[in-house]
Amino acid sequence: MVIIPNKTKVPIGRVLKDGALAAWPICLGYIPIGLAFGVLAQKAGLHPFAIGMMSLFVFAGSSQFIALSMLAAGAAPLAIILTAFTVNLRHFLMSSSLAMYMGQTSKKRLSLFAYGVTDESFAVNLFRFRQGGWDVKRALTVNHIANIAWVASTLMGGYGGELIPERALGIDYALNSMFICLLVFQLRGKKYVITAVLSGGIAVLLALVLPGNSYVVLASIIAATLAVYLGRKGAQS
Repeated sequence: MVIIPNKTKVPIGRVLKDGALAAWPICLGYIPIGLAFGVLAQKAGLHPFAIGMMSLFVFAGSSQFIALSMLAAGAAPLAIILTAFTVNLRHFLMSSSLAMYMGQTSKKRLSLFAYGVTDESFAVNLFRFRQGGWDVKRALTVNHIANIAWVASTLMGGYGGELIPERALGIDYALNSMFICLLVFQLRGKKYVITAVLSGGIAVLLALVLPGNSYVVLASIIAATLAVYLGRKGAQS
């Protein structure tokens, strides 16, 4: 199905206002997480400028936390890139779902839009598109207001981290606890729990025989493949 976009010209002020109103709940969620990421990244040895550039070019919270953890563990650049790529594969599906609402949008604008797609902006824009009265300009505004909030909050966290002493407030445990929280929020059913347990078990086994951090990527791929296979097997029986 192809959605025909509304050709009615809307004042830019109205577009920005509508986009900002839709984006503010996303920003409220990004700011505390961005501050936490900035502090942790600074403690891991990144300069605030590097933190800002990472947020600007990657713009993916979960991938940035994973990359930070792997950087702190001394992982190879290729392992970090492959892991981030694997974690972000879901963006193909999200972008495909939004593509039907893009109409005749230019490639430049599409690229700008695709850069800003995150889990949160995807959910907001898809809901608004389905409701009607929403267009690419408003969706683009949502994406990039959220982007500004993320980059700014991680930068502030990076500079704020310089004022926090090493190991103060249990900050060294924060990264591990953040990953535990991210995992728990993804456990939305039995198959997710099985996948997480499989992934952890395989990672431990592979870590015993493989050098470096490549076991992280391999364990994720093997566990995800097994989960898909078991899911299809269960659906057929």
